[in-house]
Amino acid sequence: MKWYVLRVASNKEMHVKDVLSQKVQMLGMTDIIGRIEVPVERVKRIRGSKQTVHKRKLYPGYVFMEMESTEDGRVPEKVWFMIKEVPGVGDFVGTEGLPTAMRDTDVAKMLLEVDKPEEAPSIKVEFKKGDLIKVREGAFESFEGTVESIDQDRGIVKVIVEIFGRSTPLDIEYWQIEKL
Repeated sequence: MKWYVLRVASNKEMHVKDVLSQKVQMLGMTDIIGRIEVPVERVKRIRGSKQTVHKRKLYPGYVFMEMESTEDGRVPEKVWFMIKEVPGVGDFVGTEGLPTAMRDTDVAKMLLEVDKPEEAPSIKVEFKKGDLIKVREGAFESFEGTVESIDQDRGIVKVIVEIFGRSTPLDIEYWQIEKL
């Protein structure tokens, strides 16, 4: 079996995966279709003192399928009709109506993300030292400054702003600032 990429409607990836998995089991197609995956990463968000964990899709709009193709590289007819019955499904990634199998290196990279053990989620901070920012919320709203340092674990960004003509360091939560 080789891995193929199926285009799906945005925000329908998990639904398509679940429905396809159920249909494969019900119709007894486990010999033709193997794993169906939607790679996600867990991201921690901190707002005030509340922490929430969200799953973020690594490849939005795509579902990965391990599947046996026909001799000429096409999707088996009964599989194709089963897939097309699922709402939100587009087409396979490929050329001239033939799905293109993923390269082994791409499969390995994707499976590394899928099979990654459940670990503590990380905080996604889009800033780096030296970035120009604007405070969009809090006591220092609309102040502009530069990022001095980032504490990834706590989600705190140290920012240098000018208050009354003096450079002043502030510790601000990452969601309270935006890049300029």
